[in-house]
Amino acid sequence: MAASELYTKFARVWIPDPEEVWKSAELLKDYKPGDKVLLLHLEDGKDLEYRLDPKTKELPHLRNPDILVGENDLTALSYLHEPAVLHNLRVRFIDSKLIYTYCGIVLVAINPYEQLPIYGEDIINAYSGQNMGDMDPHIFAVAEEAYKQMARDERNQSIIVSGESGAGKTVSAKYAMRYFATVSGSASEANVEEKVLASNPIMESIGNAKTTRNDNSSRFGKYIEIGFDKRHRIIGANMRTYLLEKSRVVFQAEEERNYHIFYQLCASAKLPEFKMLRLGDANNFHYTKQGGSPVIEGVDDAKEMAQTRQACTLLGISESYQMGIFRILAGILHLGNVGFMSRDSDSCTIPPRHEPLSIFCDLMAVDFEEMCHWLCHRKLATAAETYIKPISKLQATNARDALAKHIYAKLFNWIVDHVNQVLHSAVKQHSFIGVLDIYGFETFEINSFEQFCINYANEKLQQQFNMHVFKLEQEEYMKEQIPWTLIDFYDNQPCINLIESKLGILDLLDEECRMPKGTDDTWAQKLYNTHLNKCALFEKPRLSNKAFIIQHFADKVEYQCEGFLEKNKDTVFEEQIKVLKSSKFKMLPELFQDDEKAISPSSATSSGRTLLTRTPAKPTKGRPGQAAKEHKKTVGHQFRNSLHLLMETLNATTPHYVRCIKPNDFKFPFTFDEKRAVQQLRACGVLETIRISAAGFPSRWTYQEFFSRYRVLMKQKDVLSERKQTCKNVLEKLIKDKDKYQFGKTKIFFRAGQVAYLEKLRADKLRAACIRIQKTIRGWLLRKKFLRMRKAAITVQRYVRGHQARCYAKFLRRTKAATIIQKYWRMYVIRRRYKIWRTATILLQSYLRGYLARNRYRKILREHKAVIIQKWVRGWLARTYYKRSMHAIIYLQCCLRRMMAKRELKKLKIEARSVERYKKLHIGMENKIMQLQRKVDEQNKDYKCLMEKLTNLEGIYNSETEKLRSDLERLQLSEEEAKIATGRVLSLQEEIAKLRKDLEQTQCEKKSIEECADRYKQETEQLVSNLKEENTLLKQEKEALNHLIVEQAKEMTEMMEKKLIEETKQLELDLNDERLRYQNLLNEFSRLEERYDDLKEEMTLMINVPKPGHKRTDSTHSSNESEYTFSSEIAETEDIPSRTEEPSEKKVPLDMSLFLKLQKRVTELEQEKQVMQDELDRKEEQVLRSKAKEEERPQIRGAELEYESLKRQELESENKKLKNELNELRKALSEKSAPEVTAPGAPAYRVLMEQLTSVSEELDVRKEEVLILRSQLVSQKEAIQPKNTMTDSTILLEDVQKMKDKGEIAQAYIGLKETNRLLESQLQSQKRSHENEAEALRGEIQSLKEENNRQQQLLAQNLQLPPEARIEASLQHEITRLTNENLYFEELYADDPKKYQSYRISLYKRMIDLMEQLEKQDKTVRKLKKQLKVFAKKIGELEVGQMENISPGQIIDEPIRPVNIPRKEKDFQGMLEYKKEDEQKLVKNLILELKPRGVAVNLIPGLPAYILFMCVRHADYLNDDQKVRSLLTSTINSIKKVLKKRGDDFETVSFWLSNTCRFLHCLKQYSGEEGFMKHNTSRQNEHCLTNFDLAEYRQVLSDLAIQIYQQLVRVLENILQPMIVSGMLEHETIQGVSGVKPTGLRKRTSSIADEGTYTLDSILRQLNSFHSVMCQHGMDPELIKQVVKQMFYIVGAVTLNNLLLRKDMCSWSKGMQIRYNVSQLEEWLRDKNLMNSGAKETLEPLIQAAQLLQVKKKTDDDAEAICSMCNALTTAQIVKVLNLYTPVNEFEERVSVSFIRTIQMRLRDRKDSPQLLMDAKHIFPVTFPFNPSSLALETIQIPASLGLGFISRV
Repeated sequence: MAASELYTKFARVWIPDPEEVWKSAELLKDYKPGDKVLLLHLEDGKDLEYRLDPKTKELPHLRNPDILVGENDLTALSYLHEPAVLHNLRVRFIDSKLIYTYCGIVLVAINPYEQLPIYGEDIINAYSGQNMGDMDPHIFAVAEEAYKQMARDERNQSIIVSGESGAGKTVSAKYAMRYFATVSGSASEANVEEKVLASNPIMESIGNAKTTRNDNSSRFGKYIEIGFDKRHRIIGANMRTYLLEKSRVVFQAEEERNYHIFYQLCASAKLPEFKMLRLGDANNFHYTKQGGSPVIEGVDDAKEMAQTRQACTLLGISESYQMGIFRILAGILHLGNVGFMSRDSDSCTIPPRHEPLSIFCDLMAVDFEEMCHWLCHRKLATAAETYIKPISKLQATNARDALAKHIYAKLFNWIVDHVNQVLHSAVKQHSFIGVLDIYGFETFEINSFEQFCINYANEKLQQQFNMHVFKLEQEEYMKEQIPWTLIDFYDNQPCINLIESKLGILDLLDEECRMPKGTDDTWAQKLYNTHLNKCALFEKPRLSNKAFIIQHFADKVEYQCEGFLEKNKDTVFEEQIKVLKSSKFKMLPELFQDDEKAISPSSATSSGRTLLTRTPAKPTKGRPGQAAKEHKKTVGHQFRNSLHLLMETLNATTPHYVRCIKPNDFKFPFTFDEKRAVQQLRACGVLETIRISAAGFPSRWTYQEFFSRYRVLMKQKDVLSERKQTCKNVLEKLIKDKDKYQFGKTKIFFRAGQVAYLEKLRADKLRAACIRIQKTIRGWLLRKKFLRMRKAAITVQRYVRGHQARCYAKFLRRTKAATIIQKYWRMYVIRRRYKIWRTATILLQSYLRGYLARNRYRKILREHKAVIIQKWVRGWLARTYYKRSMHAIIYLQCCLRRMMAKRELKKLKIEARSVERYKKLHIGMENKIMQLQRKVDEQNKDYKCLMEKLTNLEGIYNSETEKLRSDLERLQLSEEEAKIATGRVLSLQEEIAKLRKDLEQTQCEKKSIEECADRYKQETEQLVSNLKEENTLLKQEKEALNHLIVEQAKEMTEMMEKKLIEETKQLELDLNDERLRYQNLLNEFSRLEERYDDLKEEMTLMINVPKPGHKRTDSTHSSNESEYTFSSEIAETEDIPSRTEEPSEKKVPLDMSLFLKLQKRVTELEQEKQVMQDELDRKEEQVLRSKAKEEERPQIRGAELEYESLKRQELESENKKLKNELNELRKALSEKSAPEVTAPGAPAYRVLMEQLTSVSEELDVRKEEVLILRSQLVSQKEAIQPKNTMTDSTILLEDVQKMKDKGEIAQAYIGLKETNRLLESQLQSQKRSHENEAEALRGEIQSLKEENNRQQQLLAQNLQLPPEARIEASLQHEITRLTNENLYFEELYADDPKKYQSYRISLYKRMIDLMEQLEKQDKTVRKLKKQLKVFAKKIGELEVGQMENISPGQIIDEPIRPVNIPRKEKDFQGMLEYKKEDEQKLVKNLILELKPRGVAVNLIPGLPAYILFMCVRHADYLNDDQKVRSLLTSTINSIKKVLKKRGDDFETVSFWLSNTCRFLHCLKQYSGEEGFMKHNTSRQNEHCLTNFDLAEYRQVLSDLAIQIYQQLVRVLENILQPMIVSGMLEHETIQGVSGVKPTGLRKRTSSIADEGTYTLDSILRQLNSFHSVMCQHGMDPELIKQVVKQMFYIVGAVTLNNLLLRKDMCSWSKGMQIRYNVSQLEEWLRDKNLMNSGAKETLEPLIQAAQLLQVKKKTDDDAEAICSMCNALTTAQIVKVLNLYTPVNEFEERVSVSFIRTIQMRLRDRKDSPQLLMDAKHIFPVTFPFNPSSLALETIQIPASLGLGFISRV
């Protein structure tokens, strides 16, 4: 149809607008050819007359239908033009928050200026392996397409990222490289991908800077080649850089910064290692303060510096080289601060000892004077001589800046070289993917040489882009055999020729640079003369002679000629370079090594270094050789060469384009400026792509997609069996103009606008169908309403008539009933009267007869009881008299004895207390008395000695008087000694008198103390009375408190129950987390183990090189030895051939140490869990016990209540006092400023310790006193209550009267409190010790019971054995018992070797005794055998004699009996016996070479597990631990080898998972533990293991089962993964519900079920296959449920993740498809009886997402319903689905932005994961519930097909 026919009333168009660029309007009337004005209605409500251009008469652009707005690919739009592209990008960016959009082969990326959660590893995994059109646009999709094409086509790829500064080029390139690094991984252990990513921080720090448009603008272009090997893994990378902006080093515009590295250095200047650099704030340096913006908001330069240094370290740049780099950078900053002083107009100088220059020279290690000289002078060489010329201040400043730029450029190149060296790989590169991050087209108010080079590069890239797009279009048309017509597109080759051809702009610029006196003005004149009026693309500004204009592909750009020559020459003085080359700083000369070398472009590519920073000397008139030396390549020439090289590289690769768009200039998040966007779309070639596409056939549909979408436009007779012919027939009817479409081989090609026309026809047809359906339904509803009213009227009539008939029948029934009632009533009255009379008569008779009988009975009874009473009264009188006499006697004795005892006790107490009081009051006096007493004793002793001496002397004097008289001299001496002795006696007598006086004084003091005690007694009586009064008050308070405690106990009980429930849930979650963490560790361990096995095999292959004389060994034996034993890593890698030659008996396998490390962790966690569970149970028991005590608590006696209340009140008061004192002490200590106050040696600490010791001493003194007082108080209170007591109330207070003041009773209470605590603690400790002892005794009893049971079992087994084997078995059991005891005592005496040695000696003695007993028993057995033979002979002789007397019939019958009795079938014990050397054959036939399919179909499930366990049982029966260990180790290793070899086969993995679990259950079932034995039969209990505890091997098998389960999950995931998206999302299970929308150039996977696509039936068939295989293998039902749950989780997670990443799938109809598919899965669960497996719950997020697609999304009520419904979805997922929601038909409405914001506001308080996608790789923790087998082991038969004839049943 003609285009003008589409301009009808209500058609929407786009008209130009100066503000919004394009504005939408609606036609108010149809357009007719010839009309000059269109009547339009704008969206703001205004009407407008739009005048058509009279020359072109072009109509405004038509607007696409709303159904096509927001498409992923711009080429899917029916109308392809600028306003449609702009509007589509704006809707996706603003409304849907989508920043990526396809435009044919180009990915348009709009910078959101906000961090988005769309770059995580889960997103990378979601895009990995997907087709580009299947998922929403993303940088990862482009990277995946490049990676896939490289792997598929074996062709190098390139990703070209371009755009303005601030558009996000660097970030896009960074994410592309991250994708490659994550998806591919590195081929070596060097982590090349990490190094590739680590190069980004370094290059950003030295090559990026803040500009007015971007805070992190790349000021250079770079092309990174990421190398891959044949397996497509990263092996290295190479970087090329282009056009570094060196001028930024010395100059920055307003609000801009220098390169980041300078500010990072200044921010880190305070670090110790940077002090030598003598840096400071960035504002102190000329090169960093010119922009006036040294800080970027939100960026910490110090942290960025740390990241830069870390990246340098990762890339192998040593610390010394890093410090060298920082020295050079710091030197550049100090060089910028060097100032010059003018001498005259032509010369300048530097101040002496200029500090900046001095620092620069120190850092660069150059001579200060020499550098100072050459900064102010230059050398000129002429033909005759060379002379030195001073330069002006301006020239010196320029030379300084040129030197700084040159040094920085050299350092930049050196770093790039080093990075390339690190990223270079020694492995040969098979292919590469290049990522080009290059500047976009630039135009500013003042454009100079840099903008010229940038735009030149963009011209070349645009030409390459146009050619590639044109080539793709041509290939598509040729492939589909469409007639090829030449498409006119913009060719920018004339512009490129203008720049780079001979006598072009660059050629003339180089020529002018070679001229001695060339200037920018003369160069401009040459340009005007050469190109003005000769080239249409070159123009001259009207008002300037120093500028020129070039018409680029994007726009006209005016370039200012000033500075072109200087920037092109890039001159720096050679003398200054020579000074730097002579530096002692080794790194600095390295930077300038290539200055003297002529480097070709090819060498630049190999090193990755741009050739833009060479140092040409300034051209001068001189010698030809000198001129040749100085005529080096200019910057423009180098840039042209490197650009040609880049284009050659790009042309040799398959390019992929990413165009970055900057939405606004203010960096506002999600703000779209239409003007700026249009400028960039025009500049980056997106609109050119659209124009090329629109010129041909932009809309392309496959025949199947067209048929599916426009089936509604066909009649039934038009539908043929061949889709292609059907589509041709329909199109010929719908579109008359055959030029508007073309039929290809597989697709239909449409011109622009034809799809919109078809959509209009489709919408009209659907609208008409809707109207017809509405008409029919409304008629049906009204007719249904009429029929319902008619039916209701008839029903009402029927009920009314029935009611009348029932009323008449009721009247008749009532009349008849009244007659009957009268009859029966009369009868009833008469009958009741008769019954009353009869009853009264009988009652009178019975009472009279009873009265007479009772009187007679009473008389007899009275006489009998009188006799009994007389008997008992007489006996009682006698006994009473006797008891009274005896009681009186005893009572008198008791009273007397008590009175005497009390008097004695009072005396003792008074004496004890008086002495104690005396001691307390006179502490010093006691010591003094003791001293005096000691002195008195000593003096008495001396006195006695003297008296003895005196008596001796008197005796001697009397006996020897006569002798002494003769000797006068001796007598005189004796008299003198006697005089001295008498003097001493007198003095002693005087001292005794004094001591008597002191004693009298002490007695007086004692009397005064007794008086004080009397006063204290009175005060104590008063205090006790007060306490009684307080006691009554305390009772009341106690009752209130008891009531409060009961209420609090109830609340606490409820709280504890809630807390218990919460803690239980938390413990379950923690347990699942720990189980998941443990199983992940097992998974990682198995992965490492497989890797270790692979490395071991490689090493084995490397070591076992075939030699001429090598002797082959048995292959089975060698493989088993290398694969089936846990051996150490060192033993595996050393001398493997020598190991294989050793006999198998000498090889000791490792005892599972590798597995048991993980087991210990799990055991600890289980113990912790058990402890916590026990603690919870204990708390529950305590709560229940407290409840029971509260209910059953008896009435407490009055005295105990008073005592308890008094005690509690005292404790509470004392507690308050202690708290107050403690708070005061804390305040006092906290007020001290010095920290040493509370130290152990501080004064305050000593004071506290002294107080503590004094209080403890006082407490010890009062303890006994208070205990006695309290016990007597309680006993006397209890004694008061009985009535007939003879004690007086004053006795209660007798012992209390010894206390004197109230302070002492408080101290007594404190002592009582402490005593109670002490007693309670002692009681608790005793209770605990008793409980421990009781527990130990219970344990011993239990162990003895177990031992007894075991011995009984052994005895029973021995009795079944023959006599010869019975002795051997008993000895064997005895040896086993002794071995266990030995192990036990070895652990017991491990710390005491002496005890252990003595125990060993006793053990040896016992063994010797046993051996002797064995020898004796052997001798006895021999004797018995001999006797048995003798008896046998005698019996034989007797039988021969008896046979002669027996008839022949009896002789015939006799031998028949013993034949029938024995062995109908041998009684097997359920064990299998094999030889040690047959173990490898057993493992080989039963595990390695076993075919699961045959075993599963023909034999019982789990047969290999039963066979292995029966072999283990026999080894256990033989007590052969080596055999058990070897068999179990070989079994585990063999299963691992089978799974490694055939780990991708679901049947194999399922089979061995089932058998491993069965083997584990058998080890549990027959372990002998009570928890596992309760499900066994008595026969099965007899088959339990007797000698070995295989609990550790059970744990190892459990770990193995976990690994097999995880492998099973991975296998089924790999099988299901390709089916899920196609079957659950893309395939239309309900045909016709969802139509296929236009898809554009990036075709998605077809949703129509072709032969190769998967459907939901495919998934269900696969699930059936999985389930049947697991059931055939006999897998535990609980384990099957867990596998099914995991499968459904994978299905739900993958489906939901794809739904969240595919805009085309988020529609109402797709929601219906998903819900139907989920219902089919649920039906499958019901059929398999697996609804309680938890699988349905894993699909809940997918179900809610499907419901979210179908519910209303308009009002606040809808938002509330969505928030309550989608509780399994995260906030990010809900918002994402709403943003992606896309109408498929015009009748559906989009979700408004305000509604999405409402949802976000309602969900802002929800705490859920910010992650968008579900973790599809998540594996639920698996458990293996115990499932005992009812199969009897002795009934198992071994089929011959297994090849196990070498084993025998026992």
